Amino acid sequence: MQKKMQNPPDYRSDTVLPLPPEVRADAWAVDAACSGNPGPMEYQAIDLQTGYQVFHYGPVHGTNNIGEFLAIVHALALCWNEGLHNKTIYSDSYNAILWVTKRKCKTKLERTPQTEPLFQIIARAEYWLQTHNFRNPIIKWETQKWGEVPADFGRK
Repeated sequence: MQKKMQNPPDYRSDTVLPLPPEVRADAWAVDAACSGNPGPMEYQAIDLQTGYQVFHYGPVHGTNNIGEFLAIVHALALCWNEGLHNKTIYSDSYNAILWVTKRKCKTKLERTPQTEPLFQIIARAEYWLQTHNFRNPIIKWETQKWGEVPADFGRK
């Protein structure tokens, strides 16, 4: 059973969110949501120090795994553009982290006229990954230990 945390916990002065001690506050958390699979998909990032939404994209027709992948790449690209090369990115998606590490979105989504715009975004994300040597740590959010990732859309 997870402990109920204060908002913010009295032992943290680096965040307004109820973060566990092992989670860095100088970080962004990303997550995606999809109604159906495939279906309307969106993703976002939340700043763990302030609780503010850093970005939001969608909805577009896609899958949750694609959204998780694109959310990480979007965060990395934004960090790159803002010179935030040490900003940690948290994601609860093992698959998306693996795809980013391999710099390839391994989706099985069928390429159709409806999904073509999303495939163009995927190609752009893959190209960005292949042409940039980012060094931001990408850490798996441990949902079992820490609860839902702060970027969660809360639709489960």
